[in-house]
Amino acid sequence: MRYIQKNNTEPASFTRWKGKASADWEPTFENMNSAVKKDIKSALKKEQLGLCCYCESKLRDDYSHIEHFRPQETYKWLSLDYGNMLCSCQSNLKKGDPIHCGNAKDNWFDESLTISPLSRDCASHFRYTGDGHVYPADEHDSAAIATIEHLKLDIRKLVDSRQEVINAFLDPKISDAEFKRFYDLYFRNLSAENPPEFISAIIDVFK
Repeated sequence: MRYIQKNNTEPASFTRWKGKASADWEPTFENMNSAVKKDIKSALKKEQLGLCCYCESKLRDDYSHIEHFRPQETYKWLSLDYGNMLCSCQSNLKKGDPIHCGNAKDNWFDESLTISPLSRDCASHFRYTGDGHVYPADEHDSAAIATIEHLKLDIRKLVDSRQEVINAFLDPKISDAEFKRFYDLYFRNLSAENPPEFISAIIDVFK
C-alpha cells in the first residue's frame, strides 16, 4: 500500500451532476450515470498512478471499481464525497475468483484498525519479502494485521503477482550497473500511463 495524494478538485462532470439535485430528485451513488462514474474512475486512476489503492496491481477499466474507503452502508453521508473515493481492482468477478482489496473489505471498517492509503505513513506499516509476501512491519501492529487479513493482501494470487515483478529484478546474469539502470528506468516518469506495479514491494525489497 502506498500513499495516495488526493486531488482537491473533483471531476467537473461529477460536480455538475450533483448540482442537478432538486425537490424531485436526489443524487445518490446508485443512480449515478455511467459517464460520470467513468470520469471519476479516470481521475482516481490518475491520482493513483494507475494502481489499485490497496494491492498496487495495475488497474484496468474493465476490472476495477470505485471504492468507498469508509463504506456507504455505515457512512451514507460520504457516499458522494470525492475525498472518500478510491479505485480498487476487481469487478465483474466470475464464480470461484479469489477476492481481495475492496471486494474483500466490503463493509468492514474500523477507525483504529483500517490502514488508509490516504495516510502519509501507510507504507511504513508493511514489509515485503522477495518471495512476494506482505507482513506487518511490526509484528505487534494490530492495524497492519487486520488490514492484511480483511483485504486479503497476502493471498496466493497477489503473492505470485508480486514475486513475478520482483523476479524481474533478480536476474543473476545482470551486473550491478545494469541492475541500477533497470531500477531507475522502472521508477522514471511514474504515471497512470506507465503504472509501476507493486512499487512498494520493489522499494522495500531492494531499498
